[in-house]
Order: sequence, then C-alpha cells, then structure tokens
Amino acid sequence: MSAAMQALKSSRIVNTDRLMLIPPGRENLPDLIRLKADERVFGWMLHGVRSPERTREELEDDIDFWEVRGYGTWCVFERASGDFLGICGLMERPDGRGIALRYALWPECRGKGYAREAARAALAFGHAAGLARIIAVARYTNHASRAVMTDIGMSPCADYTRKGEAMLIFESLG
Repeated sequence: MSAAMQALKSSRIVNTDRLMLIPPGRENLPDLIRLKADERVFGWMLHGVRSPERTREELEDDIDFWEVRGYGTWCVFERASGDFLGICGLMERPDGRGIALRYALWPECRGKGYAREAARAALAFGHAAGLARIIAVARYTNHASRAVMTDIGMSPCADYTRKGEAMLIFESLG
C-alpha cells in the first residue's frame, strides 16, 4: 500500500475507549466470512446470512464504497486484545430509505456495551462527514438493537412491514 493510501486509511480509523474501527480490507475476509455465515449474527440483518462468495462481493463493495464516499462499514476490534468483534458502519440502504447505520457483533459481545460504543462512534463520524440524516432499521422484535439506537440518541421516525415483520426506522439528524 502506498504512503498516500496508508495515510488515507489511517484518517478513517476511529478509536474509542475500548474499540478500534478500521475500514475493511481483503485481509479481513476470513473473519467476515465467519461473521456473515453465522445465523446468530446475520439472521437479524437485511438479506440474512451470506455465502462466502457473497461475503467476498460485499467486501469489494465496501472497499469501493469507502473510496467513493469517504465513509462506510468498519471492522470492529477490541483495542486491548486485538480481537475481531464484528462490523459497524454506514451504508446506503438498497431500498432507497437513505444512509443507514448498521452493526453486527458476535453474540459473545452482547451486554458489554460494544455495539453502543461502535454505533455512537460511527454515527458521529457520519455526521462529521456531512451526513445530515442517518437512519437505522430494526425489527420490532429486536429489542436489543432498538435499545442501542435509542441510547445513542436516535429517534423512531417511521415503521413498515417487510415480509410480514414489523420494522422500525430510527433517525439521527446531525
């Protein structure tokens, strides 16, 4: 990687008290394949679990998205251990609803505040990058995700039904 590319990637790294959020690279593919194939994690996500081939395509899309937009999805690591915890970041929703915050961390991370910490940092980065409105979507039944959105200052603004399931849209206005 050239010095200019390394400097650009470094400016996109976000550190919190306990976490480091790093734009994904091809070196993260094995971790992403495991995460996105896990029903406990991606069973909640739009389009569900992913095949290794689909994960590889999404990684390339994520890398390109960062290059075009200057923001995107990060790989989330615990700073103390260096462990890969999951993903968090900003993406353009395929349904046209806007730029959305998303997060998916290993179930072992639940109850430790990692999702809140990563989501709060991603939301702040997005607003600092000039995004006036950022949304997030959760199933009505996903109380944990809804609690994260509320705790980081997002407000419910709409709802809809997707495949028979009630969905809630939250927003943050920067």
